[in-house]
Amino acid sequence: MENKLLYDFLKIGLTQGEAKVYMALTVLGSSTIGPIISKAQIASSNVYDILNRLLEKGIISYIMKNKVHHYQAASPQTLLEFLNKKEAEIKEQKESLKKIIPELKRMQQFNPHQKAEMFFGQRGLRAAYEKHLIKKSRQTENLFLYVHKKRYAEKSDRVYFSLLDLYLRVPQRGITNEYARTSQFFQQVTQIKTRYADFPIPSQVEICNDSVLLVSWEETIITILIQSGDIAENIRTYFKEVWKLAKE
Repeated sequence: MENKLLYDFLKIGLTQGEAKVYMALTVLGSSTIGPIISKAQIASSNVYDILNRLLEKGIISYIMKNKVHHYQAASPQTLLEFLNKKEAEIKEQKESLKKIIPELKRMQQFNPHQKAEMFFGQRGLRAAYEKHLIKKSRQTENLFLYVHKKRYAEKSDRVYFSLLDLYLRVPQRGITNEYARTSQFFQQVTQIKTRYADFPIPSQVEICNDSVLLVSWEETIITILIQSGDIAENIRTYFKEVWKLAKE
């Protein structure tokens, strides 16, 4: 029965670890970390990441007792609400894609050397960076404009820590907002030259040679990778002017 349930959870979009933790909490009721690890049979190093993802999906919750987190599974009805939300997001993403396809086609017709690709999720983001940074020399610089926002701050930091081996293949220089000073990633990764803007900047845009990378930090990460010397040069010119105004 448990294997059948696990398979069904995988079909609705949960990872194996998420499914095991949710099923464990369904049996345990309100529980601290230790019993969850034991019941779900998962590595202790993964449990917090899994719990955070389930909290983001809204299918578990927690309360504090004597400064200790006690987690519990939400009502099974919330799983249906989770799927409904996921369905609505996919529909919205399709509509967004329909809007930009004509422009992307126009770009391809204007210049056969230009092309654009779209990627979804954390794996897609990594695949996009592989193409964005691949075969670049250490003399090449990746420039970025990024707005750090509270609603996705933890997710963004977690994702970029996981991409660090890839991201530091080339020198990085970027402009972000003042709130990014609270970011664990920017505080700990000192190899990145960063300046802070107290005025509006676009987010998230990166340029490396003729490659332009755009990232949207919604629940499902959307990444667009564009190969265009003209677009890259225009953004690079803008970056250089904003760099002069930003603070260290």
